[in-house]
Amino acid sequence: MMRDLKILAGMAVLVLLLSTGCAGSQEIQAGPQATMYSSMDATALVYSDPAASAFLNDHPLRWAAFVTYPAAVVGDYAVNRPFYSLASKVPGLFGYTSEDAMLNAQRLNFRR
Repeated sequence: MMRDLKILAGMAVLVLLLSTGCAGSQEIQAGPQATMYSSMDATALVYSDPAASAFLNDHPLRWAAFVTYPAAVVGDYAVNRPFYSLASKVPGLFGYTSEDAMLNAQRLNFRR
C-alpha cells in the first residue's frame, strides 16, 4: 500500500515536471526590426537580411540536429531506401501503396 502510494506520487511529480516545461513566465523578445518588412513576410528575404531578424540564442536541440544529421542521412541511404526498393518489388506483401510510390519517386538521387 505504501509502496503504491510512493509510485503514484512519483508519477504525479514526473507529470507535473514534464507538463510545465514550456509554461515559464519568460517571454522571448525580438530585437529591433531591421526594416519595415516583417520577418514573416515572404518578400522580407529579398529586402532584408534574415539573420538580422533571427533570435540570437537558438534551441540547444537545433545544434544536436546539426551534429546528428549526417548519421541520419547515412541511415536513410543504408536502411530506408533499400527497404523501399524491396517493398516496391513485392507491393502486396509489404502493403506498398501508390502514395508510397509517389513519395519514393520524389526523393533526390533515387536509383531504381
